[in-house]
Amino acid sequence: MLHKPDYVFDSIADISPEFFEKEGIEALILDLDNTLTTHNNPVPDAARLKWFENMKSRGFEMIIVSNNHPERVKPFAEFLGLDFVPDGGKPLPRGYNEACRRLGIPKKKIAAVGDQIFTDVMGCRAAGIRSIFVFPIEYETGFWFRVKRTLEKPLLPKRPQRGG
Repeated sequence: MLHKPDYVFDSIADISPEFFEKEGIEALILDLDNTLTTHNNPVPDAARLKWFENMKSRGFEMIIVSNNHPERVKPFAEFLGLDFVPDGGKPLPRGYNEACRRLGIPKKKIAAVGDQIFTDVMGCRAAGIRSIFVFPIEYETGFWFRVKRTLEKPLLPKRPQRGG
């Protein structure tokens, strides 16, 4: 089903390098807003920055694909030292396919992490890569975001069990 993610986590900071290694994932395509940081925030919080540094130190390849314009994505990507694809056109596969090309790794070894069903999960399906859904850091207040989140609500996966 187009709206069903392959994996579900509360936060990107909850995904361990061991999980990726166990699943044969060598590279990650990362969404920006509400996955790595809050909407329009220029830096990640401490937990996500620690996660990112851990992933980088373990040799995982990463790239950002965002529907945002270069002015938003470039400073954030440069802060983390990552390549990026702005104006990704999600859920169309164009941005994901470009990221896969730049990574130079077979799609079966790539997964993408994002917080939206209609852009991130469906975009992964269209591009033929595994999707990892994380719940948004915070919910946006803009009208179109509220509409999209309302439509998405019945399709959301259940939150993962903690400590079990």
